Amino acid sequence: MSLETMEPAGEWSGDEQVRERLGREDLTYLVWGADWCGDCQGQLPAFAAALDAAGVPADRIEQFPVDDDKQGEGVDEYGIEYIPTVVVERQGEEIARFVEEEPVSIAEYLAEQIAAADEAPANADD
Repeated sequence: MSLETMEPAGEWSGDEQVRERLGREDLTYLVWGADWCGDCQGQLPAFAAALDAAGVPADRIEQFPVDDDKQGEGVDEYGIEYIPTVVVERQGEEIARFVEEEPVSIAEYLAEQIAAADEAPANADD
């Protein structure tokens, strides 16, 4: 099942650096939302447009619609409490998470988190 709110809204004309970070081939996006949710209606179409502009293929974007009680696939496993929530994974490991609202767009917020994850020191056990 997919979210209508994940249909891109027009052309995304954001920062090139944001586009490059979002478009990295090693990232998968997990999106929880609902078409009835005002926050989702306001934010997800622009995020979808950013992913589209970044060239992220549909097979790297997993959509998880939730019901009125915010229940659905993956909700318990990922600790989803608010929507929209977007989790970014690299090789199955969560590296970034957007929850409901930030002072910047979902795309900008996640791009910052992806950059921070890239700069984090490698695991000392490696």
